[in-house]
Amino acid sequence: MELSQCINERRSIRDYQTKEVSRETILELINAAIKAPSWKNSQVSRYYVTDTSEKTKEFLPCMAEFNQKNIANAPVVIVSTVVKGRSGFERDGSYTTHLKDGWQYFDNGLQVQNICLKAYELGLGTLIMGIYHEQKIREFFQIPDTEEIVAVIGVGYPNIKPEMPKRKTAEEITTFK
Repeated sequence: MELSQCINERRSIRDYQTKEVSRETILELINAAIKAPSWKNSQVSRYYVTDTSEKTKEFLPCMAEFNQKNIANAPVVIVSTVVKGRSGFERDGSYTTHLKDGWQYFDNGLQVQNICLKAYELGLGTLIMGIYHEQKIREFFQIPDTEEIVAVIGVGYPNIKPEMPKRKTAEEITTFK
């Protein structure tokens, strides 16, 4: 599959088939993620995964109610975190960039995009979510305080094929000088 096809056809999926996703396939997604660049090769992203429908059902109360519905039948949930204080920082803890700790989210976003594109290539659908109960997720996976939860990604074989929402054109969002 061509990259342009993945970019043009990948959609957010909110309804999944009951078919399980193998652990090997999940690791393939994570391996695609770690190929993304990061600030000074800091590699700050970490992943926590439910890989069965049963575990995902146990995880659902960690999500906002409307997102529980969005991933109710997803066989896999990936929680993406970042190690705090590394991406965008100097070794002494001072900020290197005016974005301060914001660069860690950029690095994580690159990895999450790789997960979603690889998933599409493999016939899977994904949904990236940013509204959840942070403390419940932290307790569910025993995520240390040294990491910040960034995104939750539902993963599974899609049961739907949504149309692309309207997009702005490159001319509308680009300024040349």
